[in-house]
Amino acid sequence: MSLDPPEKQRPFRWASWVGLGVFVGICGVASGVSFVRPVTDAPWYSIVPPLLAVTAALMSGRMMTSLFVAVLVGGWLAAWHASGNLVAATGGGFVETGHFFVGSVWSFEDPSFDNLLILLYVVLIMLAIAVVLVGGGLKGVADWLMRFANGPRSAQFVTFLAGLIVFIDDYANTMIVGSTMRSITDAERISREKLAFLVDATAAPIAGIALISTWVGYEVGLLGSIAESLSIDKSGYALLLSALGFRFYCLMMILFVGVNAASGADFGPMAAAERRARNEGKLLADGGELKAALELGRAEPHPAARIRASTALIPMAVMLGFFLVSLWWAGGGPALIAEDSMAMLRLASWREVFSEAKSIPLLAWASGIGLAMALLCCRQIAKTPWPAIGRALWIGFKASLMPVSVLILAWSLKGACHALHTDTFLVAQLKGAIPPSLFPALVFIVAGATSFATGTSYGTMGILIPTAVPVAYSLDGGVYGIVTILSIAAIMDGAIFGDHCSPISDTTIMSSAASACHHVDHVRTQMPYSLAVAAMALFLGYLPAGFGLSNWASLGASFAVCVALFGWLKMRQ
Repeated sequence: MSLDPPEKQRPFRWASWVGLGVFVGICGVASGVSFVRPVTDAPWYSIVPPLLAVTAALMSGRMMTSLFVAVLVGGWLAAWHASGNLVAATGGGFVETGHFFVGSVWSFEDPSFDNLLILLYVVLIMLAIAVVLVGGGLKGVADWLMRFANGPRSAQFVTFLAGLIVFIDDYANTMIVGSTMRSITDAERISREKLAFLVDATAAPIAGIALISTWVGYEVGLLGSIAESLSIDKSGYALLLSALGFRFYCLMMILFVGVNAASGADFGPMAAAERRARNEGKLLADGGELKAALELGRAEPHPAARIRASTALIPMAVMLGFFLVSLWWAGGGPALIAEDSMAMLRLASWREVFSEAKSIPLLAWASGIGLAMALLCCRQIAKTPWPAIGRALWIGFKASLMPVSVLILAWSLKGACHALHTDTFLVAQLKGAIPPSLFPALVFIVAGATSFATGTSYGTMGILIPTAVPVAYSLDGGVYGIVTILSIAAIMDGAIFGDHCSPISDTTIMSSAASACHHVDHVRTQMPYSLAVAAMALFLGYLPAGFGLSNWASLGASFAVCVALFGWLKMRQ
């Protein structure tokens, strides 16, 4: 029985043969270079599971099946790698696969419940969204925002601005912005693929460079550790700030999205999706209305509900407020106030708090509080009947099953990559003797490839910051110089770039779910845009900056390229 809906399965045509050829070709190259530069305990076939998942999903459109098969293959290869016996690997592969699935939600080595809490967060936030939809809250917000959205271009730009405002966390960004703006973009005949791109492109890039966000705590922790090990007399936050102006992919993506939204012009598969939405009124591709999209579509405002924006805004505000207050408390904020009564008003205090607090458990609590407030507001403000609220809860639960299932499969695939040391193989083969001025550009490529293959920005940063930054520091002559600064920026940027292109990225999956867009369609239409911005970051950013060009000149050049590109596309329409 197929794990994917039959409407979304694509015929095996010539493009599939091309994909198969690319898969075999990359495997052949990996096998060849492994003989030249063998890596201990990291075989060339460690790239097979993620490569299989990506190529199969893009070729067939069957995301769930592709991930499941990739995990099975990864289990078999892991058993073969561990035993060296092909016969033993036949049965052991199923055992390893089971370990990957169990380990995707629970780890005895690190019993932090983080993945379980993320799944709980997804379920609770989907329940809250469905309740608010039935209570008419999101319609009330949409009606207010419609004052500023007088056409497709302004609707896209309002969505872009909403993505900039919700900077505190990428998960919160995707779920809040996607669900809130969907009715507005639908009214203006903007494709769901374009909405998913606007949501995804303003999630991690914003959270990754915001002075205060859940990302900053993780990044500062990694940078603080490497600064201590290299005896760099700077804090982790100081290292982060020094690299901020060189975060070319994130900054250029924000410029790209802003110009793209303002122009209303598109290219590649995204342009085809937009033409379909405008000319045919089809917001989704054939088969794209299935699963979570169809489920949330049933959560229409109840006829008896009083349409009030406050039905949605109060739960969102309470959820965000609880999240910030709990972060302050968990990160040692009370102790800071004891030392300085004005600490809560100081940016440095919030930076310290974010570097200490663990955000994932707090997100789960915040989503639970948000759901409780959504229920209260739906009943007391919107006067929605209890049977309709109960139906909304059921709709929200069913809508959460798709992203939850894909997240579990994606995490299981990451477990296979970890067992086969995919990251070690990629880093070892892609890095090498290179001039210092070219090293940051290489690091950006390595980070992008690692994040794309493994589907995790955090994991990529955790791998490369301890391994690549010491190399950059040595190329700088043992001082904290421009090569080190650029390399730090390139690692964090490359991790986000690869994450944007990867079908197994959790943020990309959640962007698809929040926008009610089929996941494969989102990846297929977003990838050319991410690649275009990555090319600008590489050729207008990291390479020129490595030779001494000002970062402001690079950003100015990228803005000019975006304006010229979309201006030309607009004239051709």
